[in-house]
Amino acid sequence: MRRLHHLHLPSTTPYATAARLQESIVSRFLAAKASSDIAPPPPHIITAEFSPVYTCGRREIGTVSEEQQAYLRANGRAQFVEAMRGGQTTFHGPGQLVAYPIIDLRTHKLTPRDYVCVLEKSLIATCARYHIEAMTTENTGVWTTPDDKIAAIGVHMRRHVTSHGVGLNVNTDLWWFDRIVACGLEGKKATSFEKQGVEGKTVEEVGRAFVRDFGARLGIGTIEKVDMEGYKPVL
Repeated sequence: MRRLHHLHLPSTTPYATAARLQESIVSRFLAAKASSDIAPPPPHIITAEFSPVYTCGRREIGTVSEEQQAYLRANGRAQFVEAMRGGQTTFHGPGQLVAYPIIDLRTHKLTPRDYVCVLEKSLIATCARYHIEAMTTENTGVWTTPDDKIAAIGVHMRRHVTSHGVGLNVNTDLWWFDRIVACGLEGKKATSFEKQGVEGKTVEEVGRAFVRDFGARLGIGTIEKVDMEGYKPVL
């Protein structure tokens, strides 16, 4: 029976901590692909709530000026990080669910486009649990209206192994998004569960719901909660 291994980082976490954990798990998948003597790992998903950080996607690496980086750091209140995910600059921070699924697309017979659809449908299903009607548009992510984005999607794939993933705003301080053209889309704005009238929900609670919805769309009904023991960070 296939199980989805769920690692939840229980407190507000620096981006680098989750990135190292993610890379450690990805390396296990890649090692299994390179050697028939290594059993493939089960599908994994990391959920977390980050300390304030702006990340840019791989197309923007090396293009964000020192002045703009200093502005984004907001006098030391946030970090700025270049990431290998798709998409453009966005914000992660307290009150936002970050979920990083790590799966082998070939094992699940998914194309990259299929996988993005799985993420979109999982986010929409999670929003529906809380009576928020969400949708997709011609722009990447999940929206409550064509102009109000509740979740960002930015993924990376290496030899069909996925990393990075989604950011779903639960009770995020939306001021952080006002400081950028989020994901490069002029005239659009961020929203959240709280702004949609759903208050009192924690990132951890919403994360459990998203993991169930994501697993269901992979055809996996069993979620196994695991901790960081045994996942040696890649330095």
